[in-house]
Amino acid sequence: MPPPVAVGDLKQYVRTIPDFPKPGILFRDITTLLSNPAAFHSAIDQLAQVFRDQGIQKVVGIESRGFLTAAPLAYLLGAGFVPVRKKGKLPHKTAAVSYELEYGTDTLEMHLDGILKDERTLVADDLLATGGTAKATGELVRKNGGVIAGMTFLIELTALKGREKLGDVPVFSLMQF
Repeated sequence: MPPPVAVGDLKQYVRTIPDFPKPGILFRDITTLLSNPAAFHSAIDQLAQVFRDQGIQKVVGIESRGFLTAAPLAYLLGAGFVPVRKKGKLPHKTAAVSYELEYGTDTLEMHLDGILKDERTLVADDLLATGGTAKATGELVRKNGGVIAGMTFLIELTALKGREKLGDVPVFSLMQF
């Protein structure tokens, strides 16, 4: 097992790419963190530690980079993993929620049997920006009868104030930019 990397040191493993995907955007690339065994292991362990004693039964991962944190979190927490995907990507009966984007709308779906009534659920994604996708995912969890115990993110872009859209749900982000 690699030696742990402190939270403050994890930022050095996040690559910043200017003007991607469009001019003026500073893209926070986590692939450099994921490819480093010590950094990836430490990041997931630290996220799991926050929710270890919360009785989490399901971890919901938001397509697609959210799968990279949600699946190992589910494993460490002894919980099931539930993917939330864009419309038309899941093969079974789904619940859907549409939400506003900067220019237009999008729709997320989750299998109807992914979360059972009153299951304690943790929503996980790589990044919290404006909060629209996380908010829509929370609506899907509630629509299926789940209880949101919290939401967790590797990175939070604090200037975009996404946390404010999530209401009174406990939110934990490992790194803030």
